[in-house]
Amino acid sequence: MRVQRAATPRPRRARAQLTSMAAFVVLAALIPTTASAADTQEVDAELPYVCAFPSGTAPVTVRVSAEFPRRTRAGEAFSPTGVTTTVELPAEVVADLAARDASEVRAGSALAVDVAQDSATATATATWRGSSDPVALPESGPLTLTTKGDVPSVTGRSDGDLTFTAGGLAIDLTPGPGDDAGGGAGTGPLTADCTLAEDAPDMGLLATVPAGPDAPGASGPPSAPAPGGTSPVPGSGPRDRQGERSPEAPENPPGTAADRDVPPCRYDERNPPTPLSLNAYVTGYANVKKQKAASYLLPSCVLIEGGEFQIPVDEPFDPEHLVMTLETSGEFSYQGRKETPPYDSTFLSFDFTPVRTTMVLRQTGPMRIDARMKMRFSDSFITTETYVRVPLIAHVTALEVNGTPLDVGSGCRTATSLTSADPDPAKHPGDHVVLYGKAEQVIGEDVTGYTVLTGGPLSGEVTIPAFTGCGTDGEDLDRLLTASVSGPGNYIKQVQGQTCTPLVPVFETPDTRGQCTEDLQPYQIPVAER
Repeated sequence: MRVQRAATPRPRRARAQLTSMAAFVVLAALIPTTASAADTQEVDAELPYVCAFPSGTAPVTVRVSAEFPRRTRAGEAFSPTGVTTTVELPAEVVADLAARDASEVRAGSALAVDVAQDSATATATATWRGSSDPVALPESGPLTLTTKGDVPSVTGRSDGDLTFTAGGLAIDLTPGPGDDAGGGAGTGPLTADCTLAEDAPDMGLLATVPAGPDAPGASGPPSAPAPGGTSPVPGSGPRDRQGERSPEAPENPPGTAADRDVPPCRYDERNPPTPLSLNAYVTGYANVKKQKAASYLLPSCVLIEGGEFQIPVDEPFDPEHLVMTLETSGEFSYQGRKETPPYDSTFLSFDFTPVRTTMVLRQTGPMRIDARMKMRFSDSFITTETYVRVPLIAHVTALEVNGTPLDVGSGCRTATSLTSADPDPAKHPGDHVVLYGKAEQVIGEDVTGYTVLTGGPLSGEVTIPAFTGCGTDGEDLDRLLTASVSGPGNYIKQVQGQTCTPLVPVFETPDTRGQCTEDLQPYQIPVAER
């Protein structure tokens, strides 16, 4: 990313100061922060849970391990490191997985952790997410699974003890075949919701981190993130300063995958990177309002051609803020096409008929990413608002109704692009999806929220158009799909991972968070959030 100096008749000294400040801001956003590993406390808590599995309710032992700092300074962000969650599955659950023709299982976990400071009555809730490699199922008996992942950073508002307490736990078990088996497992993931047992030691307390009064702040209760970790909607008013909320637990840690169970995401000889090129993975959920359900969108590759940060010349000079705008473009990339990987959705159409579809989102025009960054000179506090606009047509490649496959043909799709209400329709006409993200940052600290460089959550709402071209041999399936799926009010939440800059790669080291793999693909694979 580069900064372009505005061609505006300001004094030479002011222009130089603005340009150097803009370059500093952009550089600070590109460089990931690191936490000191010195003076840490190791936590290894064994907690009893009660989990509701499809085969019934069962007690489960969960072990949570992590490293916390022994102390922190008020106003200073830190993240627990080395976080692992180990779950011992009962023999009955293992037998249930084996009955699904599975020979291995991959686990995902989401642990709710309440963060409170001193005597505050309210808490902030962080979600510690993790994933595991595939593990072979034993012939009998229990099975132990260990998940790992990055977790959100936390900032103490003032002096006082920060406490971390384990809460509800969700476990997703995805069955699959062994290495010598063909095809895939015949059913979807098995999900269990777990509740901390009443006799849990110290009521689930994991760690206590004293925060010293070395940074300004005011006392008061902590405030939780927005419900579900969603970004604020445009026009909802400014949010409080990050430094004046306590404790702050961002809801969007990108997961780091130990393997590469995702489609490739790289530039090649046909599409070589430029100095401003970026690549990233994006995943998430898309609601289908009529079905009261959501579709999981597999991690997709997005290739982004970066632009230049510019100081806008069509706005009056703001003596208290530095304002910069950024316009970039992007495209989905899957097997050389501008589309997502195929993803499956299963619904109960009309509340009783099971319908399973395989769909692909295909990009039919330019993807535009517009960001506006505003930094307050007095304390270097930055807010960034970003709009992503892209025309997407939903193509149905397979359809199954009540277990019976129906031939949809090769041209089954929505008649037009999925459509959102655009906040600036005069400047951005036509049918397209609009996603919105907002970020806050203090120079030297991690970004909270979304920026195109660091990733994060994006959300929006779309209308799904009617379907056309569905069916063969005179069988018209357009009305079935339109009645089941099409309509307004479908909420979308996407999570973009940290970008990789192929020509200026940042590799994983003991002191640096990885942004690129050795073959210049995005290092971080994001985790979908509901």
